[in-house]
Amino acid sequence: MNLMVLQEENEHLKVLLAEAQAALAASEEARRGLEAIVGQLNHEKFGAKSEKLHPDQYHLPLEDVAIAQGVLDAAQEKAQRIIQGRSDGTSGSGRRNRGHLPAHLPRVERIIEPESTLCPCGCGEMARIGEDVSERLDVVPAQLRVLVTRRPKYACRRCSGAVVQAHAPEHVVPGGLPTEALIAQVIVAKFGDHLPFYRQAEIYARQGIQLDRATLGNWAGRACFHLKPVASHMSWHLAGADRLFMDETTAPVLDPGRGKVKKGFFWAIACDDRGHGGQGPPIVLFHYAPGRGGEHAERFLQGFGGEFLQVDAYEGYDRLTRLERLQGPWKLVHCWAHLRRRFVKLARNTKSPIAEAAVRQIATLYAVEATVRGMTPQARLAARQQHSSPIIAALKPWFEKQLSMISSGSKLAEDIRYGLAHWEGLTRFLDDGRLELDTNPVENAIRPICLTRKNALFAGHEVGAENWALLSSVVATCKLNDVNPVAYLAETLDAIINGHPQSQIEELMPWRFRKTSSPNP
Repeated sequence: MNLMVLQEENEHLKVLLAEAQAALAASEEARRGLEAIVGQLNHEKFGAKSEKLHPDQYHLPLEDVAIAQGVLDAAQEKAQRIIQGRSDGTSGSGRRNRGHLPAHLPRVERIIEPESTLCPCGCGEMARIGEDVSERLDVVPAQLRVLVTRRPKYACRRCSGAVVQAHAPEHVVPGGLPTEALIAQVIVAKFGDHLPFYRQAEIYARQGIQLDRATLGNWAGRACFHLKPVASHMSWHLAGADRLFMDETTAPVLDPGRGKVKKGFFWAIACDDRGHGGQGPPIVLFHYAPGRGGEHAERFLQGFGGEFLQVDAYEGYDRLTRLERLQGPWKLVHCWAHLRRRFVKLARNTKSPIAEAAVRQIATLYAVEATVRGMTPQARLAARQQHSSPIIAALKPWFEKQLSMISSGSKLAEDIRYGLAHWEGLTRFLDDGRLELDTNPVENAIRPICLTRKNALFAGHEVGAENWALLSSVVATCKLNDVNPVAYLAETLDAIINGHPQSQIEELMPWRFRKTSSPNP
């Protein structure tokens, strides 16, 4: 009898060993797959120039890395469960995620009871002494519904008087298919989540709703028309700001006459005073122009009363410093991030000790800024005078000395000359606590435009590009103010279409809408 038990236990151990070996082999295979992807990505990033990926392509292999890491994690977890004797699917981790999911999300509870609650010793029913609770984030696929509106008619049976009926509500698409909420979803999906109309049409088709891209575009265009007063009032707010950010990015536009794509530009104007504790709302407004010349920047800033303009070193902005305005010419504040990127790239590619030293010096400036972010302009200015001014005072002669010691035709010399040529704009932040070290606020705001452009390839017409700019302005400003753009657009369109007074347009600004952190009713 003992021999049979030993044989059974031996067979059981062999099975467990085989399972463990298989699980470890799967884990090792997943690890090799992850290493292969990472190695290929490193080769494409740091290898020969002709083999490097375009920056816009990096997200694809990075997604592969994330997937491969997930495979490796799952394989390792399975191997660990088998080795520790927990092959029944119970988790070996004591970690719980309670408290990490938003409280306003609805909870659907399920209780998993043991197969039996009778004591194995025959004592009877066992008592409940506690429980383990876990929360996981689930999803219900987007649910489309039909909103049926009935308007009863009433008439007096004792006379032939008038018939009474409620007025039909106004809609963005009169007598059409979509509600304002659906139009808002379509707009945000394209201009906030970078889903072109044809992809959205495919998504709706999976639920049996046939909507072509032209229809979706028509809805967005109608909404764009009604949202023009909102964008105009946002521009009015920008015109009153003391300090603005400005940047531009390409906007390919179809040229119908030639059957080709021509290069236009989206220009972004932004204000964001959160860095110095300002109370004004963050706003970004996009404009379309057929070119990149400084005359477009001048046109878009016509009537603006600001003093400082934070920009990169593009020479097109230089004409703004010669404008005759009541407030005087614009004072350009140049971007330290652009200068730093030059030295970072050089240090990575050539291992230049001078470039590495420059990166370290610029890093100290950012370290000072990190300590005063959100403080008052006065506090920021005092800290800069104490800590940043000595760094700046030493950095310029150091640049000039290095320039005299290296080849004038080298890339390092070019980068140093770039910094010295814009030294006045780079050091203006030392004189005013409202100014920032870089143009990151507008660059971050303009990045979604680049992603939408990448997925949509090009705008169909210059007018389409202008509408694209307006809708992107509203969606991006919602995000800057931590506002749900879908909810905002749905309610704002409904208010406008039902006669919200133009004199009270301030009430419809994104920053006056409820914040995303609050549960929607």
